Amino acid sequence: KPNEEPENSEVKDNLERSTAEINAEIQKITDELVADFETHLEDEMGYQDIVVKSEVLTTTQDYFTLKLFCYQGTGSGVQWNYFYTIDLNTGERLQLKDIFKEGTDYITPISENIKEQMQAQMTADDNVYYWLNDEFEEWNFKTITDETSFYVNEKDNVVICFNEGEVAPMYMGAVEFEIPADVLSDIRK
Repeated sequence: KPNEEPENSEVKDNLERSTAEINAEIQKITDELVADFETHLEDEMGYQDIVVKSEVLTTTQDYFTLKLFCYQGTGSGVQWNYFYTIDLNTGERLQLKDIFKEGTDYITPISENIKEQMQAQMTADDNVYYWLNDEFEEWNFKTITDETSFYVNEKDNVVICFNEGEVAPMYMGAVEFEIPADVLSDIRK
């Protein structure tokens, strides 16, 4: 078909642009962490640590996700992650809303499922704690947003990711919730 070549060319261009954007963001994050690290090194005596590494999290027929792991330690460490997902069919970087049918509410079913998973985990294990029914109401997890980190795993399920201290005490670390396919089947693209 004569129109196939330009389409593939457009996807390739999009892919190159998305990759360049992601690389620039990762470089900016890394530069800021290194600058912060060097500042602390001058100010403080003692052990310090900084780790920035990336890993390919998932590669499916449709999606590619890169995870950027950042760790900064001065005594006790803090870890946080960034996720970058590219739609391999378009070459575009994905936002959460992009994997759902236009105009559908995906925030409510995902948020409610996360609350169910939090409650089930806490019921099953006394060492697991999320800010769900906390006496400090403002701490309690209520809902995800369009900005909440996510990726699509090998099973084509949406995985929602939170950094340390976002939805639970720091000792819980970075936590992820895989949303079962049936929760979102009616609204996924």
